[in-house]
Amino acid sequence: MAMGKRTSEPAPIWIPTTELPVSPGHPFYVRLNAILDAAGFDRFAEEQCQAFYAPVMGRPGLPP
Repeated sequence: MAMGKRTSEPAPIWIPTTELPVSPGHPFYVRLNAILDAAGFDRFAEEQCQAFYAPVMGRPGLPP
């Protein structure tokens, strides 16, 4: 162990995500998400993947 006293507080390791700057999304992905939402792609993907998920097994699964 080192002898002596600390002279200053160490820098914090944890930075809350609420303090990070938020940049606007890339226009391509903003438009792509709008098109996929309008077409109901999330529901389609969930239906296609449903066979690979157990009906009941602990915690609910995450959406694909």
